Amino acid sequence: MANGQWYPPEWPDRIRALAAGELTPARPRRAATVMLLRDTATSVGAGGTGTAGPEVHMLRRRASMAFAGGAYAYPGGGVDPRDDDHHVRWAGPPRTVWAARLGLDEAAAQATVCAAVRETYEEAGVLLAGPTPDTVIEDTTGADWEADRAALVARDLSFAEFLDRRGLVLRSDLLGAWARWITPEFEPRRYDTFFFVAALPQGQRTRNASTEADRTVWIDPAHAAERYDRGELLMMPPTIATLRQLTACATAADALAAAETRDLPPVLAQARLEDGELILTWPGHDEFTKHIPTGGAA
Repeated sequence: MANGQWYPPEWPDRIRALAAGELTPARPRRAATVMLLRDTATSVGAGGTGTAGPEVHMLRRRASMAFAGGAYAYPGGGVDPRDDDHHVRWAGPPRTVWAARLGLDEAAAQATVCAAVRETYEEAGVLLAGPTPDTVIEDTTGADWEADRAALVARDLSFAEFLDRRGLVLRSDLLGAWARWITPEFEPRRYDTFFFVAALPQGQRTRNASTEADRTVWIDPAHAAERYDRGELLMMPPTIATLRQLTACATAADALAAAETRDLPPVLAQARLEDGELILTWPGHDEFTKHIPTGGAA
C-alpha cells in the first residue's frame, strides 16, 4: 500500500449500496478521544525552539478488533449517558462555555468532556482530576484504584460516582477541543467524535490499561506521520490528520493554546458517482480521496 490509510475491503460495496439507496446509515454515537502530550528535552529547551515537539501517546488496536483492527489511535470511546448528570464535580470553564465551544447543549457537552477524561483514565491510566479545582492527583496506582478503573470500564460505576468516591474534581481546563470527525455514513459502526488535547500531568505515567490495545507508544507526531507515509503504521484518516496538525506545536502548552482558536466543523466523508467512478472524499482533507471503479473493488 502507498501509505498506512485504514481502508476496509468491504467499503466499496457499502458505498455502492449507499449510493443506490439500499443502505440506511446508522446513527452516530457521540464519542471523545484525547491526544495526550508530553514535552521532550528538546521541546522544553531553548524556549521550545528545537526541531522536535512534544510526543503523543498512542495505542495500537488489537488486530482482532472488528473496527480499525491493527490501527494506531488515541485513548477514547463512547459517551456514557450517565455523564449528563449535573452533579459531576467540575472545575474549569463552565458547562455553558463548553456547550458553545462544542456546539452541543450543556448536558451533552458535559458528557463529552467527561468521556474524554474517563476514557483517558480507563485506557491510559491517566486522570485529569484533582482534590481541588487547581490541583491534579499525582498517583493513581494501587489495587483500589485498579478496582475503580475496572468498575468504570464495566459501567458498574459512573464517572460522577467515581469522582465523589475519591473526593476529586474533573479538571476541564486541562483539555483543549481540537477537532470533530464523524464516521462515514456507509460504516455500520459510526461515531461523532470530538478530539481533545491534554498534557500529561506531573507525576502520572501512562500504561496500557485497555483490553482493546496490544501496544502503546509515546511518539513524535512528525515521526509517526513519516511512518504512516511509508506504510509502516496503519491509521484512520482522523488520526493521521490530527497528527499532522500537531507537528506545528513546539510544546504541549503550545498545543493547548492553539486549541483555543481552532474551528470545529464536523468532517464527514462524502461519496459521489462521477465518470464511471465512485469518488470518496473527506472535505478539507484531499490526501484521503479514493477513486473506486463502479464495477469492481477499489
